[in-house]
Amino acid sequence: MFSAIANTIFIDVINTYHIINTVDQEFINTYDKNKQPIEHLLYRKCWIDTVQWHYEDIIRDPNIDPIAALRLKRQIDASNQDRTDMVEYIDSYFLEKYKTITPNSNAKINSESPAWAIDRLSILALKIFHMNEEVERKDASETHLKTCQAKLNVLLEQRKDLSTAIDDLLLDIEKGDKYMKVYKQMKMYNDDELNPVLRSQK
Repeated sequence: MFSAIANTIFIDVINTYHIINTVDQEFINTYDKNKQPIEHLLYRKCWIDTVQWHYEDIIRDPNIDPIAALRLKRQIDASNQDRTDMVEYIDSYFLEKYKTITPNSNAKINSESPAWAIDRLSILALKIFHMNEEVERKDASETHLKTCQAKLNVLLEQRKDLSTAIDDLLLDIEKGDKYMKVYKQMKMYNDDELNPVLRSQK
């Protein structure tokens, strides 16, 4: 099933990142974009999410230098745009894959596209990894460990349910019971014409 492939890739990405565990490390995609296009996209997507996760940790340092914080905010903005772009690339992959499918007359649209559900699956993998780190902490209290274990159990159940939902959605699209309709993200704050602050500086 598709979700099993995605989850395996996400776990691999997160483990690979934490070998060096720095936001500025070199990114190397282990999948060829021509031979394994969806795997290539999933790997890149999760890497972006993983780096941004750690950006968000860093910027919450109450003692961070204001200039460094502003620079990091710009990096987070750029990362958010990359994340959105990757979601659209993944949806484009599925649109191409299912382009010959004729939806049934009673086919329905899903509340979110496959790629946005996959986006949540990637973030969930990060939550699971870091909650598991908390469970394995040697310096934490017993109460902390029990609380985090309970949260980890919920996250693992959530991943199972979301994985099933993604696989079901893709199967429904393949059968024509549901159809894809993708809306491009129209973020206004990055646009020189749509953001009034940026427009006023032109």
